[in-house]
Amino acid sequence: MKTLVDLRNHLFTALEGLADKSNPMEIDRAQAIANLGQTIINSAKVEIEHIKLGGKGSGFIQDGPPALPEKPGAPAGTTVIEQRPGVRVTRHSLK
Repeated sequence: MKTLVDLRNHLFTALEGLADKSNPMEIDRAQAIANLGQTIINSAKVEIEHIKLGGKGSGFIQDGPPALPEKPGAPAGTTVIEQRPGVRVTRHSLK
């Protein structure tokens, strides 16, 4: 099964091909890859909306890590979803 990770890998391979000075990828081919990548991303956005409405996904979009627990002392309803060095995604909801 192809996933979002596979798409990223293909797009980065195309980017590396463009940057290769000794054997660069043709611009037309790179543009075609980028256009197809955008089409796949757009279909993934539709899949996300379908999942939000209770539908089942195709597996293209992998489940992310579970939300981290609420931080002690944080406002009620605050949940840290993802934390990396220099970046923190927080979900706020009214309770």
